[in-house]
Amino acid sequence: MGDHLKARGTSSRRFPQAPESVAEARRFVRAALGGAAPDLVDTAQLLVSELVTNVVLHARTEVEVAARVDDGTVHVRVGDRRPDRGLVPHGCPPYAGTGQGLPLVARLSSRRGVETGGGGKTVWFELRPGGPPRYPDDWEPVVAPSGSGTTVTLLDVPAALYAAAQQHRHTLLREVTLAVGAGHDLGVPPKDLAVALDMSQLITTSVTAALRREPSGQAIRSLPLSVPPDAEPSVQTLRAVLDLAEEGAREERLLTLPALPRQRLFHQWLFDQIVGQLAGAHPTAWTVVPGEPGASPSEPVAWDAGQVQASRTPTIAADERNRIIAANGPAADLLGWHPDDLAGRPLTTLIPEHLRRRHVAAFTSLLLSGQPRILDRSVPLPALHRDGRLIPVRLFIQPQETADGRTVFVAQLAPRAAVPGPSADPPGRVRSLTQGEPELPPPPATGRAADRSALERLSLLADTAAALSNAPNLDGGLEQVGRILTQRLADWCAVDLFTESGQVERVSLTHRPPGGPWPEEYEGRLPPVSDAARGPLARALRGAGPLLLTGPPSPSQVTSPLDAHYLGLFRTMGADSAVVAPLRARRQIIGVLTVARRGRDSPFTEEDLPLVHDLVRSLALGVDNLRLYQETRNIAERLQRSLLPRLPEVENLRLAARYAASSATAQVGGDWYDSFVLSNGDTALVIGDVTGHNLDAAIAMSQLRSMLRGIAVDRQEPPETVLHRLDLANHSLYRESTATCVYALVKGRGDGPWELVHSSAGHPPPLLIEPDGRTRYLEDGSGLLLGVDPRMLRPRARDAIPAHATVLLYTDGLIERRGEHLDDAMERLRRHAAALAREPLDVLCDELLIGLGADSDDDIAVLAVRPVPPR
Repeated sequence: MGDHLKARGTSSRRFPQAPESVAEARRFVRAALGGAAPDLVDTAQLLVSELVTNVVLHARTEVEVAARVDDGTVHVRVGDRRPDRGLVPHGCPPYAGTGQGLPLVARLSSRRGVETGGGGKTVWFELRPGGPPRYPDDWEPVVAPSGSGTTVTLLDVPAALYAAAQQHRHTLLREVTLAVGAGHDLGVPPKDLAVALDMSQLITTSVTAALRREPSGQAIRSLPLSVPPDAEPSVQTLRAVLDLAEEGAREERLLTLPALPRQRLFHQWLFDQIVGQLAGAHPTAWTVVPGEPGASPSEPVAWDAGQVQASRTPTIAADERNRIIAANGPAADLLGWHPDDLAGRPLTTLIPEHLRRRHVAAFTSLLLSGQPRILDRSVPLPALHRDGRLIPVRLFIQPQETADGRTVFVAQLAPRAAVPGPSADPPGRVRSLTQGEPELPPPPATGRAADRSALERLSLLADTAAALSNAPNLDGGLEQVGRILTQRLADWCAVDLFTESGQVERVSLTHRPPGGPWPEEYEGRLPPVSDAARGPLARALRGAGPLLLTGPPSPSQVTSPLDAHYLGLFRTMGADSAVVAPLRARRQIIGVLTVARRGRDSPFTEEDLPLVHDLVRSLALGVDNLRLYQETRNIAERLQRSLLPRLPEVENLRLAARYAASSATAQVGGDWYDSFVLSNGDTALVIGDVTGHNLDAAIAMSQLRSMLRGIAVDRQEPPETVLHRLDLANHSLYRESTATCVYALVKGRGDGPWELVHSSAGHPPPLLIEPDGRTRYLEDGSGLLLGVDPRMLRPRARDAIPAHATVLLYTDGLIERRGEHLDDAMERLRRHAAALAREPLDVLCDELLIGLGADSDDDIAVLAVRPVPPR
């Protein structure tokens, strides 16, 4: 097909297998194509650069380049001496550093092809003045390595993670090859590098061929690879070369950044599978491989900007340059911005000034070392509002992989003790069965549905129920339910719920990938359920169903904006059959579930209705329970937050405090702190913890706090006497309530000296942190819990506080961890606090919460005081 390139007028030149040949080939092509249009010459240079680089890296032979111009058309050939090395196009992701050569040739050339024979392989292309065709053909399908190979099975390969890991492997090996070719010593012998390149290319070829045989759009696949039976030494060499390359990247001797933990773990698993199965071991699925936080083998999430916009949780996404690339409305509202104004800004725009240096250091450390600190963990910290206010949030950061191998960091900001405003309008129960159509019993199961495996039905019902019961909030639970349903029952599903004001809100819309652009216009608040509404959604919201639809709703049923909106959803998402079923809880309609299928091969039928009926019964119960739980928790949080005081301003004393609810259980506890100035000039410090994690604990906490304030201000007695009176009052009024508490007084003149006088009712001891980093626990003054024996006299302790030293009061949620000895926990707090001895109190408190409070099973309160004499 390219024989005519050998015609008269063709210039040809051979180049050695060396990095310098790429630049020399570009200059040769420009000289040989002097009579062609400048834009064609530029394109030819670009494509020749890519093809010659491929020869240098993969074929590793001399390269022959031929070029000529014929009637304005550019003809170019690039040949090597490795006919056995087939072409492996990887696609052309826009940000990929490698793998673009062949896709660029396919995209930019008018014609192209490959010829093998005569001891070599030649890639040729033509560039015509009219440009490439509108829809250029792809290269020939990749052929798996030939020969007597051994089949290695990779189970549960996540497509997004594989693409990211492969892209990083190619980029790293490419740069190592160029660095070694330029004479840089990375500790990689050239012979080992050649073996590693060959093995990497073989793995890529085998996986690419296997992927082409699989249905597209699957997030997780199992792939059979053909691998030479003697490949074990080559795989181990590739592993060793990548380890050395990663070391060079961490030491900044390469431009390529180190791999993230999940990518490193994936490559370890990949190599172990090949080596192990070649030795006769059974396959091990990726999804069951254990890993550390940040490197978990659990299913990675593919990056989808539409999911950020669709989420009702405040969510922000940033790229590897630490810049915001997406933010949804709830996040913008929380922080005082418009979503479009946040895009493109540095992430530090939303970080308080006292934490910016820490953030930049941690982010840089992650990119350079690949070691995560707060990935996949729930961390309490403050976010910066546009007006300068600090917004307490819990931050959960999850890395997501793009199709082109980049990493996006998606952060969810859960407001701590957030009070829903008018725009939040949490879903409520407002429709009763008696107001609408009567509940109809499901038809009996027959035929295909009756034959459905009982285990399969029970598994689906159990998994959806577990997804809701284990979820910390309604949005997260419905998101997980949507994933389950679209994997095992439907192509897409939607959940619509009534709000407290009687409106309907679409709180969940999930579709099976690939789903195309996310239909944002069909999420959120729906048109009202008017008397004129007659469509299937309106009927289900009035109690009818389950309703079987054998196609999209008929246009004749569109009698209201709600009907038109529902029809638009079906047309956008595509559906040839669907079931629409009401969600009933406590004899009320709380919403509707829609499950839909595309195609005529396996439509929903009457026989599927019993399963959907059982499904919505379980789903409605879970939704109702989560709503009740969230309502109770919101009440407790609002109560708890309302009782957290504004700290007093005291001359020559610095005060700072923080509170964070539990991240693991999402429960509210009875932790509190307080500080106030007595009429005699002493500054009172209080920290306490009521037993329990519910609304009762929050109420008991509020009562204890109020009683202690009254007793302390009225009597102005020593701390042990105040706690004794508090215990008596608590025993008389709330006999079953127990709590721990520290009541302390900071005494001293404006210029010192200062002392701390305190008494403790079973609470962890205060920690004294001196300016030079020395620390000690103030363990004197410890007594029984409140509510145990109110007749018991309580001890008192007095301790001097040096200038610029810090006294730290805290609750047990900061230190205690399940299965850990308390002494180890207190030693950890001592070390963290010592490192922060000279930091401002706001920094000290935030750093302690970040370092010790992530993923805590308990809520946390922290109160710090530091005397600062006048200068």
